[in-house]
Amino acid sequence: MSTVFAQSVSGREGVWPTPPRRELEALLPGELLRETPAGLPELSELDVVRHFTALSQKNYGVDSNFYPLGSCTMKYNPKFCEDVAALPGFSRLHPLLPQLPRGDELTQGALAVMYETERWLCEITGMAEFTLHPMAGAHGELTGVLTIAAYHADKGNRKTRVLCPDSAHGTNPASAAIAGYEVVSVPSKDGIVDPDALAEVLDDQVAAVMMTCPNTLGLFERNLPRIVEMLRKVDALLYYDGANLNAVMGKMRVGDAGFDVVHVNLHKTFATPHGGGGPGAGPVGVSERLTPYLPISRVVKDNSCRYHLCYDYPKSIGYVAPFYGNFGVVLKAYAYMVRLGREGLIRVSENAVLAANYLRKRLDDVLEMPYDRVCMHEFVASAEKQSHNGVRALDIAKALLDRGYHAPTIYFPLIVKECLMIEPTETESKATLDAFVADLRDILSQAETDPEAVRAAPVTLPVGRLDETRAARTMVITDDM
Repeated sequence: MSTVFAQSVSGREGVWPTPPRRELEALLPGELLRETPAGLPELSELDVVRHFTALSQKNYGVDSNFYPLGSCTMKYNPKFCEDVAALPGFSRLHPLLPQLPRGDELTQGALAVMYETERWLCEITGMAEFTLHPMAGAHGELTGVLTIAAYHADKGNRKTRVLCPDSAHGTNPASAAIAGYEVVSVPSKDGIVDPDALAEVLDDQVAAVMMTCPNTLGLFERNLPRIVEMLRKVDALLYYDGANLNAVMGKMRVGDAGFDVVHVNLHKTFATPHGGGGPGAGPVGVSERLTPYLPISRVVKDNSCRYHLCYDYPKSIGYVAPFYGNFGVVLKAYAYMVRLGREGLIRVSENAVLAANYLRKRLDDVLEMPYDRVCMHEFVASAEKQSHNGVRALDIAKALLDRGYHAPTIYFPLIVKECLMIEPTETESKATLDAFVADLRDILSQAETDPEAVRAAPVTLPVGRLDETRAARTMVITDDM
């Protein structure tokens, strides 16, 4: 039985300011009314508050401590953005309002936010147009690939394959496969895409190449000009996975580098909340030749500086989400961009890259660095040396939990053995980074002197080691254990 049911005492109840509205029962059909009590626990208000407060203290979030989850950009979310999203003029708008008479007139502020957010994302990425509809990064990927498919179909191109580097996020091949393409992996060389290996699988059947720059190893793809030239010869498009945009924001416009499509993770780059199942947002930008295929509706601005929703795009891929995307999340990103401005966004990337390189150099004598050169916003280390003593990357990650940190990403990308992928972001102080280094070095020292203690971690958390594979396959979602 769960704790809250175990605490139930017959007759105990909270205090209602006024009696429940019994007349509401008359609004429900009789066959829907319960004949027996719901079987809920009987608790005082204080019992309930303490129960849920205790549950909240067992969760971990970026507001709790350092969260160096590589490739996820778990930065601090400024609280003023929440205040902006809660403003009544935004939060009380009904999503159907623009469809009603005078709806455009009553939603000019919200439409202006959407329009300006798209324009600013275009400026940051070098794209011609953006859509805010996709509800998450992976949803943005799928939207981008569907846009690519529409482009090729409209031109009569017979394209069947999408190429993905072996260091790609798993959502890249998944998105391409869902869109109906065969996925071909391209091997890396010295940590980046090898143009010669790409040439071996590149032909007129290739619809696109999906790349992350910097990639998941934290390395900049130096061969981009050659790759772009190769793709143009077979009318293949170049897709930019925006998961790592935090490293180059204000430093490189991906459209200027030759990318045709980009999705942006607002929860990674623009400090909207990340995790917990949502809500998310993954806006997609495209180059000029792909703009006719963007989802509908789209926000347009007329000659009188009024904003409207437009659906008149006959080549559009159609609807990819209800209404207009997760407006509240977009609003938080808009506030973040307004507050930082151009120079502030540039400093974000500069400080993120500085923090990653600082950690890399502080740890390069105790962890193997497979690609030991200047990184971007994150870096990959290997615990292969420690594994010879029976301590694996998983054990190190679990030991960090006992020290109060969220574990870094482990075992990804797959091309690095015993991988630890660490991303500090720009929002952590040098003091926090130094404390993390000290604790990690202490764990690595313990791995040499007392490896069994590291393999036993975590020992201070509400639960210890879990069989995560078995838990996923035989999930129990009831109170009966």
